[in-house]
Amino acid sequence: QVQLVESGGGLVEPGGSLRLSCTASRSIFNILMRWYRQRPGQQRERVAQIAYDVKDYADSVRGRFTISKNNANNTVFLQMNSLKPDDTAVYYCNGIWWGSDFWGQGTQVTVAS
Repeated sequence: QVQLVESGGGLVEPGGSLRLSCTASRSIFNILMRWYRQRPGQQRERVAQIAYDVKDYADSVRGRFTISKNNANNTVFLQMNSLKPDDTAVYYCNGIWWGSDFWGQGTQVTVAS
């Protein structure tokens, strides 16, 4: 089993920034790590992913969000800048070990004035 613990969510005004963290209970060195989000009334969508040093982003966040990781601490980050109300969602960390998906509990991000 793998535990993923997210933190860093909260309430921020439009144009503001937040940094999400996700710490895994096992090594993430060679693991594809992803951030997903689920906006109210919508399906969960992939936001960003990182494998080794290769990164990819959803079109809706490219240029505003940055994914990174610290292998020594088994932690993945999502730096979110220029936040918009449409970014309001529960953000989830995901990783695949032994062919199985593991998820964090989610952290709420609310962008509002």
